[in-house]
Amino acid sequence: RAGGGMQVGLVDWAGGYLTGPRAAAATALGSSLGKEQTWELKVTGKQEEQTVVELVGPQGQSLWVDADGAVVCAQPTSGDRGQFLLGVHPSGAWTLQQVQSRKYLESDGEDVFCIRRGLTSYHMWMPQLAMHVYVVLFNPSLQLYARVDPELNRVWVDTPVPYLEECGFILRFRGGTYHLETFNHQFISRSEKLVQKPSAETAFHLTLEPGCLAFLTDREGQILYPHGSRGLLCLGDNPADNKEWFVIRRCPQWVNLRTRSKRYVTVVRDSDVYAGPKKVTPMSTFHFKVNPDSQTVQLKGINHRYLAQRICKSVVADGCCREPETCFHVLWHCGKIFLRAISGCYLGTLPMGLVVARAAHPGPGEEFELRLANRSFLLLRGRYGYIGSAPGHEVLQCNLLEPDCIDLLPCKHGVYHLQTHGKSFWSLTSEKTLKTWGKVALNFCLEIRGNNLLAILAPNGCYLRGDREGALKADSPEVTGESLWEF
Repeated sequence: RAGGGMQVGLVDWAGGYLTGPRAAAATALGSSLGKEQTWELKVTGKQEEQTVVELVGPQGQSLWVDADGAVVCAQPTSGDRGQFLLGVHPSGAWTLQQVQSRKYLESDGEDVFCIRRGLTSYHMWMPQLAMHVYVVLFNPSLQLYARVDPELNRVWVDTPVPYLEECGFILRFRGGTYHLETFNHQFISRSEKLVQKPSAETAFHLTLEPGCLAFLTDREGQILYPHGSRGLLCLGDNPADNKEWFVIRRCPQWVNLRTRSKRYVTVVRDSDVYAGPKKVTPMSTFHFKVNPDSQTVQLKGINHRYLAQRICKSVVADGCCREPETCFHVLWHCGKIFLRAISGCYLGTLPMGLVVARAAHPGPGEEFELRLANRSFLLLRGRYGYIGSAPGHEVLQCNLLEPDCIDLLPCKHGVYHLQTHGKSFWSLTSEKTLKTWGKVALNFCLEIRGNNLLAILAPNGCYLRGDREGALKADSPEVTGESLWEF
């Protein structure tokens, strides 16, 4: 079950977070999951049946133990001093046993050290996932994803490709337990049905292993796993074939592409690509995969095949991910995109609707309106935290621990109106900050600039930027690190 690196916070017995200031002693004084409390758990090997891990802090320095048992965040002078045996306990808590000394990482509520071999409650650390809270739940035993059924008010594990918004869940961490919020803002509960509000009945303990592999239990120890031939997600005692384990993954970005004639790019007859239907279908939905190295994108359909440029300038949905013909360069223009194929020509449509790459220069016929297919709302996290309203502040803040839901209202010409969860519209002040009680809807453009990364163009022609002091501002003339938002 061991896997690659994942981002976590570690909470001690007193509720403090393991904190690693650069080149300084580690403490347990963190009150929340911030940058200095976020650790990458890297699996480095196995010893017998236990996983060997390394904890890497935000500055790229490792947690390591010196000869006296002091714990610091720095570059280790000896490889073994930064290696720990990971123990996962029935409560979901972790222990970290230093490989060389066989002593456990512990906290006295303030300081962190590694001096004892006997296991006590002071050695227990509860992991908290530090990934963005909007996720999908993949069951490796069934090779299927969890999906909300809003009509029956239940959750099924029955979906091979998570292109539906119903496959998205929000992880709410409160008081050491998790609450799973659905796309329509209900909660998975101890009963089989969804409920409207979080409570003790919606609180689950998360047992987490490397690779974001996890299962959920309630306060009585019952396990949440799929039941029956349809995979109803509910509590039980005896999961078979490891059905209780889920891989928690970031919710992927699925999109639709619409032409000027309001027709959606669609795969027909298995591989032909036409701009034909005026309504969205599953075959007009594509996973928008960004290659950060080449700054190209790939468009993968729900049949796992990629759009690719072939002979005679045609575009066909028969590509594989490693083929260069499946990579397209993107040019953004006010919420619309131009796609340039490997030949250097831009994608457009023939009068009959066939999608081809034949234009040497982009024009109105090569412009596609891009819509998020599996998002009716956004949860935005930037360099300093999540976007939302905060007590004592009139303007939107960008340094919050939990996000506000930002409702997306798609409009003509590829723009969106933004609302704070069914209330007033976002408005722009003269100081280029943003408020949430506007009565007039403003036009915002969304640009996908990475995997689960957005840049948002405000109506004043600037990109939204997270200010170090906490305010969200629309004052960035170009896309920078402070104007990119995980969603």
